[in-house]
Amino acid sequence: MSTQPTPLSRRRFVGAAGLVAGSMITRPLFGQNAPSNKLNVALIGVWGRGLAHYDSISEENVVALCDINEARFPDALKRFPNATTYIDWRKCLDHKGLDAVVVCTPDHTHAFIANWALKRNLHCYCEKPLAITVNEARTVRATWETKKTKLATQVGMQRHANPNFNRVRELIRDGAIGELKAAYAWGNRQIPKPGYFPEEGQPPAGFHYDLWLGPSPFHPYNPAYFSGGAGANCLSWNMFWDFGAGQIGDMGSHTMDLLWNAVDGGLPTSAEAKGDAYNSDVTPVKCESHFELPANDWRGPISVAWYQGGAMPSSPKPQIDLTKIGHGAMFKGTKGFLIADFDSRLILPYGNDADMSYYKPRKKEDMLPDIGHFQKQWFDACRDPSKPTACNFGYSADMIEMMLLGLVAYRTGKKIQYDGKTGTSPDTPEANAFMKKEYRDGWNIDG
Repeated sequence: MSTQPTPLSRRRFVGAAGLVAGSMITRPLFGQNAPSNKLNVALIGVWGRGLAHYDSISEENVVALCDINEARFPDALKRFPNATTYIDWRKCLDHKGLDAVVVCTPDHTHAFIANWALKRNLHCYCEKPLAITVNEARTVRATWETKKTKLATQVGMQRHANPNFNRVRELIRDGAIGELKAAYAWGNRQIPKPGYFPEEGQPPAGFHYDLWLGPSPFHPYNPAYFSGGAGANCLSWNMFWDFGAGQIGDMGSHTMDLLWNAVDGGLPTSAEAKGDAYNSDVTPVKCESHFELPANDWRGPISVAWYQGGAMPSSPKPQIDLTKIGHGAMFKGTKGFLIADFDSRLILPYGNDADMSYYKPRKKEDMLPDIGHFQKQWFDACRDPSKPTACNFGYSADMIEMMLLGLVAYRTGKKIQYDGKTGTSPDTPEANAFMKKEYRDGWNIDG
């Protein structure tokens, strides 16, 4: 099948004196919203999560739309009538004059598109998870390290903009529970599947299934992979090893972010996990992973754990039912516990006579400022890469690498030591095979 741009529309030419193809005007020439000050943006994946970006990208020049399902183009073109359409993201990334790309494709292509985009000097917003293997996370981070002062990146963990993330971080850093010793996060979603779906039917006209598979090993078409609605179709395929990382890549990315933001985590030195019996097709539903994180500049070494699918940490008190929190985090310190979800938190000091006299809240003027609009934060950084983004590819790659290492430990059935410098396990060589995966011929993550 052709992977050339489809002829449904053409991009609008935006003229400006001295504008060179591929460059980006970083200051307004005729006001903040002048065409010459807008970014040339490509949206890859125009349905599903792509729909959530329509409003934010509409303030820029949307010059390219990419989707493997041509049936999605008519509605997208109603909103962005001057965009060129593509069915192959590899062609889309070479669109002349492109500045930035928003990636809303299936999980198994995220690291590929993100890495290719960076190598083409494109600002990149990528929906979570950033990767589905340890090696993918490391590959994207390594490229980002060479580009981080020039390119803006953001992973779509948009709950990070909730003010509660900052409040939890402040309480932990300011000693509300004493010296931090351990942290736990969990999610309750359960979507069991026996295995890959059998071959059934044929892809509809204009549905480029081979491009949907992309780098993953071939699996025959079945409409069950695409049976969900716009906000939930990922739940039809993300639990399969070749298409996602199950709950780790799904709500796990959001929930661990609540913990990760507070502990300033780095790569772990060990991992161990247990859960459902291993299924070579499907990631586990019930599973728990445990990690050891080294000390940083404000705390000592800590243990971090992730629980999913019914596995849960122990509650600090019988009166507190943690299962009532579908997706949450808990922090253990020398003075007590902090329990949180995305929007609220509670502190549980040790002892019946605990008075928290040791804790001095920071002044209001010293509180961390709100992030504001999560996508806009990225657009602002695209114009000025010296501005920070909350979930850049360094922060997010470290977090997902740790989470994915839990799946490696789960597959080995052992506690493994981990060397974050090399991305290998020095004591469990069989684990190294699970750090990566085989890709189909013709698909190269290095771009």
